[in-house]
Amino acid sequence: MQTRQSSYYWVGSDEPFVDTQQIDRFGRMMLGRFGGCSRSGQYKNEDGAAILFGNDWEMAVVLDAHKTADSAALVLQHLAQYESRIRDDLDAPLTEAFGRMETTVLDLFQDPDFIAACATLQGETACLIAVRKGRFIWWFSVGDVVLYLFHPDLMKMGQAALNERQFYEWIGRANAFALPVPSYTRGVRELRQGDNRLFVTTDGLLECPGTPYVEAMQIDKALQSGGVEELLATIEALGVRDSTTVVAWSVTIEESVTQPSDT
Repeated sequence: MQTRQSSYYWVGSDEPFVDTQQIDRFGRMMLGRFGGCSRSGQYKNEDGAAILFGNDWEMAVVLDAHKTADSAALVLQHLAQYESRIRDDLDAPLTEAFGRMETTVLDLFQDPDFIAACATLQGETACLIAVRKGRFIWWFSVGDVVLYLFHPDLMKMGQAALNERQFYEWIGRANAFALPVPSYTRGVRELRQGDNRLFVTTDGLLECPGTPYVEAMQIDKALQSGGVEELLATIEALGVRDSTTVVAWSVTIEESVTQPSDT
């Protein structure tokens, strides 16, 4: 399904997609969801996602909650309240945008009212926020959602994942931002010249029975041959129980990028 709206929020407790593959396109971004197989015991979906985009940027948010989806819903609710500020941040010049965005995200997650609300929840969520602007990708991650950048220059060096899965780190009843020092990962990476394929996924895809996508190369191969449709069809056929939420999009960089000095 194609939509022209510039922001979209979803939580699995509202639309679980158990036994159902759902793929929607928002501009250049594709959001894929599969709630898991009831034949394997699945009956709920605790993931969440948000898609925002502007004239020269895209933002993907993917959440993987457990116990309940309440923590994912709370994060999305507060992100929606901050959307106007986020858009102002990302519409700013490239040299300012990511710094402003990081300040906004930290303000949100460290807000005393947000932390107090988290303490009342059942369960907690992993959360990854990824923003592409210009020839750069910025991300902010708590927990074990993974962001990949697929490009031939990087793949031949064995590099694809931009962040590493972090366990025992969440937002919610157990809260990385209620610690004396908050625990999170952030980063910025320059894209490469040519076609860059960006991909975010929850761990349902990575931990599917038979582990068809445990290696980054396997994900990239499937995206190139059959896209998100192939990924979701494969894990459904293998009887995955855990819900899977993915966001995929491609960006072509025509300008020159950083290269090594001549040797």
